[in-house]
Amino acid sequence: MPLFYQQDINLTTKLGVWKIEETEDFFLHSVPLQRSITHPHKRLQHLAGRYLLAFLFPDFPHAEIEIADTRKPFLPDEQFHFSISHCGDYAAAIVSSTERVGIDIEMITPRIDNIKHKFLHVDELKSVNDYAAGQQPKLLTLLWSAKEAMFKWWGRGDVDFSEVLRIHDFSTEQSGSMNGSFDKDGISFPLQLHYRLSETTSLVWVCSEG
Repeated sequence: MPLFYQQDINLTTKLGVWKIEETEDFFLHSVPLQRSITHPHKRLQHLAGRYLLAFLFPDFPHAEIEIADTRKPFLPDEQFHFSISHCGDYAAAIVSSTERVGIDIEMITPRIDNIKHKFLHVDELKSVNDYAAGQQPKLLTLLWSAKEAMFKWWGRGDVDFSEVLRIHDFSTEQSGSMNGSFDKDGISFPLQLHYRLSETTSLVWVCSEG
């Protein structure tokens, strides 16, 4: 069983990361393929993410998942709040019966430097530049992952990552937390993000009662 990482955040919120080593048949025994996906690996990622939902909460109602106009999957009655992410051979999911949640997993790559101006505020860019060049790919990937997790937590689309989603402190420690904020059209939320870094991946999640 290639469960890469699992954490019970509190009594009602859990997350997990799955390292995909199985065939489609393994997942299809437990979860349906709910939409047409032609690329074989993307199908595996999709199935592994759905599989994690029931792995974390066995009574999770897969058949009731709908997709919003923003492409966010959701349950109409909000019995559970959930978020799914995948990259490479990894799928990650967070599920809660009480809190809004967001999760993102990314492969660490120096190519992230090419788009940093699109998702970082000028103050965040200045802070990143204080780090040694060798640390920046990991840090930039972490910040991108953090903002993706916040975006999924918001769940309503139409967000300027550089202005609306802000990270106020960060580091390249193996694991920890960061203070962030969401500010849009008079709506403001302080958010605490939690993360785990490996040599190849960045995992960030957020949960909030807001």
